[in-house]
Amino acid sequence: MKWIYGRQDWKTLERGLENCYLLTNGLGGFSSLTMIGAVARNDHSVFMACTKAPNHRVNVIHRIKEELDIGETKYVLSTQEFADGTKEEGYRYLTEFSFEILPSWRYLTSGVEIEKEIVMAQGSNQIAVNYHMKNRGQEEAVLCVTPFFQFEPKGEDLKEDKIFSRQDQKITDGKYNLFFETNGETEEFQEKKETYFYRYDECDGRRENGTASAVYQIKKRVKPGEETDLTVIYSLESRIDMDAKKLFDKIKEEQIHHHEKLIKTSGLKNKLAQTLVCGADKFLSKRESTDGLTILAGFPFFEDWGRDTMIALPGICISTGRFESAKSILRTFACYEKDGLMPNLFPEGENEPLYNTVDAALLFINCVWLYYEKTQDIKFVEEMYPVMQRIISGYERGTNFNIHMEEDGLISAGAGLDQVTWMDVRVGEILPTPRHGKPVEINAYWYNALCIMQKFSEILKRTEAQKYRKLACKVKESFVREFWMEENQCLKDVISGTKADMQIRCNQIWAVSMPFTMLDEEKERQIVDMVFEKLYTPYGLRTLEPKDEEFHACYGGEMIKRDLAYHQGTVWTFPMGGYYLAYLKVNKNSKEAKKTVAKQMEVLESAMREGCIGQLPEIYDGEIPVSSKGCFAQAWSVGEILRVYEKLEEE
Repeated sequence: MKWIYGRQDWKTLERGLENCYLLTNGLGGFSSLTMIGAVARNDHSVFMACTKAPNHRVNVIHRIKEELDIGETKYVLSTQEFADGTKEEGYRYLTEFSFEILPSWRYLTSGVEIEKEIVMAQGSNQIAVNYHMKNRGQEEAVLCVTPFFQFEPKGEDLKEDKIFSRQDQKITDGKYNLFFETNGETEEFQEKKETYFYRYDECDGRRENGTASAVYQIKKRVKPGEETDLTVIYSLESRIDMDAKKLFDKIKEEQIHHHEKLIKTSGLKNKLAQTLVCGADKFLSKRESTDGLTILAGFPFFEDWGRDTMIALPGICISTGRFESAKSILRTFACYEKDGLMPNLFPEGENEPLYNTVDAALLFINCVWLYYEKTQDIKFVEEMYPVMQRIISGYERGTNFNIHMEEDGLISAGAGLDQVTWMDVRVGEILPTPRHGKPVEINAYWYNALCIMQKFSEILKRTEAQKYRKLACKVKESFVREFWMEENQCLKDVISGTKADMQIRCNQIWAVSMPFTMLDEEKERQIVDMVFEKLYTPYGLRTLEPKDEEFHACYGGEMIKRDLAYHQGTVWTFPMGGYYLAYLKVNKNSKEAKKTVAKQMEVLESAMREGCIGQLPEIYDGEIPVSSKGCFAQAWSVGEILRVYEKLEEE
């Protein structure tokens, strides 16, 4: 799906900074700028390389300044806000921005048309920029591009004592070497520095200024009546031994074929769904420390986490037909199972993995089931069966972070400052949503896992099937008795003996949407209706009902304000996938129900036009969700909505 924007979308510079694009390289590296070509965050970058997949990221080329000389007149085509209050306002010459497979900008001034495209290679730290110039004016035009470098870890500013130098076709700071190839004329100069204003960091209390340096520029001339290309290729890995324009065309063609293959493999017909299939691919990355694939939780902030991976994987991999990718990720996690838990953070260097998550292991079992349903790959089930057994045993007998089964068969977790559910934010010594005790979704996952283990035991002709069936029956009886609130016609959020138990939250939707559930049809319908009434918005579910005294209407400001609002009403996109699947379920997946969901999801096109183009974000404000916030592209948001599209297209 091609997204096209025009001058109406950047009537002001501020409007032009609202949306951005995202390219990735499958290693954790990415390219992301606003649609008017500016950096509005310290994490924006023309070329964010990754030296060790997926999270040793280096902001190599922060931005590019672009100027066009026509006769005696100089036009600045690039746009940027600076720390001293000055601005480049090249967006005034920008006539169109579009994004499909790669971003494209079209500029027009005094009869000279320029189309700029950026493409990122897969599986390597290589990026290519091409400017197609067409001069229909009366004077010669000269395009001058100046890359500004940082060579600093993602999120860090340029060191004051850093010195860049050019050595033939290489830029170096003594630690990193950036090789380049161009068909333009290069010209060195004394190092120049710029200090930027980051509008989208300033509003969230992050670092609002940053600096980058330039040591050379590249020029290309185009005479009246002629057209030509200025191409630049950058590589962090090796010298470039190919003509710049030919290499650009090669990388672009490879990306076109890659996207065509993704869509064909998925089998999805809906255009928005196909766009999300291509968007989903951007979260898949190699992980060097485990020599396997992983799922990056979100751009630009997050890396790969266990919980996020297990929630995102069904949509990112299984709904898109990428079964080998799913197996690779599940095998990686299986290798790191410990005491019945799955890692929430993977090992880096000499660091040990962290296991502070109660849901990842149970969702791992769910992922194996969803994979098996699609593939009937019984050999993989046999391979994973011992791991899944250890998970169940670990929860039964008790494991770390106070995760254990109580006498009623339900799972209790967390104590002190433990952060073990997805509502895991911590502000100093404060847990705004501690949820210690028996969280509703964890026990829904627990029952689902027990039923899956019963099924797998029967398929594999194992003797444990009866044991899992008996325990599942006990859990079902206890769950209905302890969690159901007849007066509210919905479920408690947690059983902890605190006021948090009675809060109306979105977590209960997974007690309806999982493959195996415990409630009768009427109770499930009542939950779906209640969630729609109090928590549903067109862009996601609220994490807390607005009438609750702890409800926060807006998410923003310095970190402490953001964290206190994070799960206290803020709208999250990913639980909406569970809601739609639950709605379809309680309405028997009827044609009418599918029409209702499809109609409600049409508005996602506007969500995918805003923020990160073609993606779905992490969160929105709780009261009136308008602008995306948090990560501008979130894996589990994309994955869960893909599962809904898949369900809508099932016969």
